Amino acid sequence: MSGHSKWATIKHRKGAADAKRGKLFAKLIKQVEVAARQGGGDLEANPTLRTMYQKARDNSVPLDTIDRAVKRGTGELEGVSYEPVTYEGYAPGGVALYIECLTANRNRTGSEVRSTLTRNGGSLAEPGSVAWQFERRGVVLVPSSADEDELMTAALDAGAGDIVDAGGMWQVITEPGALGAVRDALAAAGLTVAGADLTMLPTTTVPVTEPAAARQVLKIMDLMDDLDDVQDVHANFDISDELMESAAG
Repeated sequence: MSGHSKWATIKHRKGAADAKRGKLFAKLIKQVEVAARQGGGDLEANPTLRTMYQKARDNSVPLDTIDRAVKRGTGELEGVSYEPVTYEGYAPGGVALYIECLTANRNRTGSEVRSTLTRNGGSLAEPGSVAWQFERRGVVLVPSSADEDELMTAALDAGAGDIVDAGGMWQVITEPGALGAVRDALAAAGLTVAGADLTMLPTTTVPVTEPAAARQVLKIMDLMDDLDDVQDVHANFDISDELMESAAG
């Protein structure tokens, strides 16, 4: 199972534990704030804000907390100014990593990302050396209990590009601009939407077949995810379901 599919399902399961620590809430609030700063506070006119707003609601972030984040982004309330920054690197086995951050201190964030990689068998790469291996897409998660035919009909009618079985979840893949419309169409069709997000999907994958290498790759993914300034880490590993479950356990 390729990295973008199985890993998304694992991250979804991790969400509850992250929320208990407050870490997930902090990341979601930051994403809402930056989206509002870049595109304004109108949900209808700012599709990125709409996606981040809904993502925060899906993860039970209180409405007043989200609204304050929007106002900080638009300048109605004072707040720390975060800027987006990306890093590219490699995990063991030549697995490509594309790391998206929001930070108020680029030097601190860069140092944390670099040290996390180098301490765990990875390395930073030159800008542009990894990015070409990924493309921006929308992903809607639907529980695997959903009827496949019903899901496919609703998704394709709404403009989705593909549907992937991702181990416990269906992933409905969309163009970035179609994410909101596809999510709304699935919900209107009576299907349960477990989550929706903009992500980077790999165009090629690297097979990882050795248990030790799989553990190293997944450890780096976990450690990156735990850094406060890292919002998303994308990878192009291809690990079997069985090896993924044993290595992530």
